[in-house]
Amino acid sequence: MRAAGWMTLSLLAGFAIQAANGPRGPAGFDRTLPEGIYRVTVDFGGDDIDSVTSCKGEARRLYALDVRVPKGATARRTFLVDTHRPEFPGGRVGLKPREVGSASWDDRLTLEFLGPQARVRNVVVEPLPAAAPRTRIFLAGDSTVTDQPREPYSGWGQMLPVFFGPDAVVANHAESGLALASFRGSRRLEKILSQLRPSDFVLIQFGHNDQKDVRVEAGAFAGYTTALVEFIDAIRSRDGRPVLVTSVARRRFDDAGQVVESLGDYPDAVRRVALEHRVPLVDLNAMSKRLYQALGREGSKAAFLHVPANTYPGQSEPLHDDTHFSSYGGYELARCVVEGIRAGVPELATQLASDVEPFDPSRPDPPAAFVIPASPLEPLSLPDGR
Repeated sequence: MRAAGWMTLSLLAGFAIQAANGPRGPAGFDRTLPEGIYRVTVDFGGDDIDSVTSCKGEARRLYALDVRVPKGATARRTFLVDTHRPEFPGGRVGLKPREVGSASWDDRLTLEFLGPQARVRNVVVEPLPAAAPRTRIFLAGDSTVTDQPREPYSGWGQMLPVFFGPDAVVANHAESGLALASFRGSRRLEKILSQLRPSDFVLIQFGHNDQKDVRVEAGAFAGYTTALVEFIDAIRSRDGRPVLVTSVARRRFDDAGQVVESLGDYPDAVRRVALEHRVPLVDLNAMSKRLYQALGREGSKAAFLHVPANTYPGQSEPLHDDTHFSSYGGYELARCVVEGIRAGVPELATQLASDVEPFDPSRPDPPAAFVIPASPLEPLSLPDGR
């Protein structure tokens, strides 16, 4: 990724650099490194202005938001970044064409520091020792979860890292257009299992694309339920900890202005499997509907993609997408997931960052007051699935 206002800095893993930003824009880091988990320590701040800096990594995963530092001062943040390749012992993930060469699956570690007043003094990137304490949070899901590679799209999974502390790392293996069967068929579950340790969690959210399979044997309480149980059993066979997440709702309102269900029996199927198999549940479907209801029919458009033509490069037509999220929507849905973790997955909740506040989906952040600095703009690419 190269664009005006985004400069790449050479940086040796395990060593520090000085990266005071100037008029050319925020600093970045992009270097070939082996697959693994890296501890990143960033000293934010500058000597010329009061700075406000956000940090994204890999395919736009959010690691720091609006770090405010007075002129001349320094604020340190430490976080873990997961890098993964398609290969695993005995096989390889079947990537979609759009994934080939993406920052989610390449052989590099990429960081970007963003904002009109972004300043970074120092960055240290260190491989995390195998014996170091850490909790890896794998994400298995579809386009609503994935690390969307380009603006203006966002999955809730790529916003999740900012809510966790320095000993937890999010490994997002979700991808647009996938259902339970195609996720497994492309060997993504095998990839996760090859890295799974007993302290690790796997959050599983499907349904949007599974719903499109209209065969009776593939229904919510048939093949879908069977496949969910198979995922649970496979993860538990490696002493991993599965967590089921009900399908995030689409933006659908009836004539009376009430949010309606668009995913049929799939959320209820997940709830039943969680209960019968004693799996922790994050009921994102229910929370997302409360969120949209609070925002209202018109206000909820801010959580999705409703923008005029030519707002983004390569976007010749207006966008009216009620399935995929804007950065604001991805962030609010991630807050819902975090609240579900706090309520239903206490072992994982211990890894949340100390400054994460409780969230009521019925009282969302005001869209007009919320900004995540955009990554450099590239020609628009629509996610698979609806």
